[in-house]
Amino acid sequence: MIGFGPLLITGFFMLVGWIVSSRLKGKFQQYSEVHLTKNLTGAEVARLMLADHGLSNVQVISVEGQLTDHYNPANKTVNLSEAVYHGRNAAATAVAAHECGHAVQHAKAYSMLELRSAMVPIQNISAKVINFVFLAMMFGAFAFKSIFSPELALMIIIACYGVFALFALITLPVEFDASKRALAWIDNRGIVTRQEHDMAKDALKWAAMTYVVAAIGAITMLLYYVMIFLGRRD
Repeated sequence: MIGFGPLLITGFFMLVGWIVSSRLKGKFQQYSEVHLTKNLTGAEVARLMLADHGLSNVQVISVEGQLTDHYNPANKTVNLSEAVYHGRNAAATAVAAHECGHAVQHAKAYSMLELRSAMVPIQNISAKVINFVFLAMMFGAFAFKSIFSPELALMIIIACYGVFALFALITLPVEFDASKRALAWIDNRGIVTRQEHDMAKDALKWAAMTYVVAAIGAITMLLYYVMIFLGRRD
């Protein structure tokens, strides 16, 4: 019913994602070697940005791993990888300010962030449902046919990929807005020089590309299954 199309699409976007991720790591390494003129660590930059926005209830903590930086709205923590937390360079500054950008979004009730947060449970349920459907199709074909028709199975798959695509699309403005806030703040605060600003902007551009690839991949998979469904109806 489905063939090798999903495997080829997944493999292609995994390869593209790996290339973008490698490029991002290379940029981060390159810009990590340039010492920040202001001599601030990523943690110091984050705390300063949070203070400037009146977010005294948000903590900045160090976490293990590489490029594991994220903002957790549940406990209001800006989580910085060790390289970013202790780094005194444009790359660390960019990432730290970007994650604080998410904290500012949260504090200001940025609509797209709230929508993405609301979709997280739906995204998780969709992932479980589609995994069940695929496993049933692979290992329980006879039992599966007695429960679902091929058309119903396709409709479920399309609905799940519709959720994935929508979530990925909503994520894009959230990430781009956080970067915009970060770059504006480090400029206005005089944290970076012109050259350091360009490095920070380039690092964040490649970070954003990982989300762009994910969004295109999700949309491609959705369209693939929609075309199969429409083809079966002809």
